Amino acid sequence: MRYLRYAFLIVLAICLLIVALANRDPVTLHVLPSELADFAGWAPSVSVPLFIVIFGGIVAGVMIGFIWEWFREHKHRAEAATQRRERERLEREVDRLKPHAEKQDDDVLALLESPGAAR
Repeated sequence: MRYLRYAFLIVLAICLLIVALANRDPVTLHVLPSELADFAGWAPSVSVPLFIVIFGGIVAGVMIGFIWEWFREHKHRAEAATQRRERERLEREVDRLKPHAEKQDDDVLALLESPGAAR
């Protein structure tokens, strides 16, 4: 299974490299549309290779998805934490009561095993 994963990663890396090599032409990214930039008097832009834009969009989409899922699963994590605290509380209670229960068992066994108890 490990070799299959490595083979997949190598094929993925080759595909990404091919996409990057095919999209090396520079593109200009503008922060604002031209009409709004003229109105604001501020028109920042940057010129980068197209593959940077493509990979940046993929990374941004994945990160937005991770953050969205993290917020969506908050209720499940909160419930798990509540159940863990309850389990730990019950384990402490069992540990606290265990010596008392063992002592009672020992007393009962001691009475049953005493020479004059079963007559």
